[in-house]
Amino acid sequence: MDDFLDYKNKATKTEGRALFCLDVEVLDSDIDGLGHTNNARYVNWCEQAAWSHSRSLGLTLDDFKSIDRAMAVSRAVYDYCAPTFVGQMLRITTFLEGSGSAQMNRHFEIVRLGDDATVLKADWKLSCISLSTGKLKRLPEKFIQVYLGA
Repeated sequence: MDDFLDYKNKATKTEGRALFCLDVEVLDSDIDGLGHTNNARYVNWCEQAAWSHSRSLGLTLDDFKSIDRAMAVSRAVYDYCAPTFVGQMLRITTFLEGSGSAQMNRHFEIVRLGDDATVLKADWKLSCISLSTGKLKRLPEKFIQVYLGA
């Protein structure tokens, strides 16, 4: 994957970025009354991929609590491109990029593995907050090193 299209179809270079992938299967419980995957399920899968990515980099909820910092979603945009159905395998790809002293962007793309069709593109604006106060804070050095590879 050389380019990663965001929800505006703007190419973001992925070369040199640490991409994280998580595969999921669409289950009966993911299907809504219209017979396809419920849109809310994609939001859950993005969250699952983000937490799995964080853990794979060595940062857990306990780490956040110990430094009184976390990355909170301050803006989320989801572009639903194609439906999915029971039994289909999907690959969620995500990566992070810096966006100032207190924010990061997380990008997602979900692809249906059977035909390589992009079914969702999403972007999150993440803001660093103090867990104890909820106020915006600068990114701690640990987040910069682990998440942004500085």
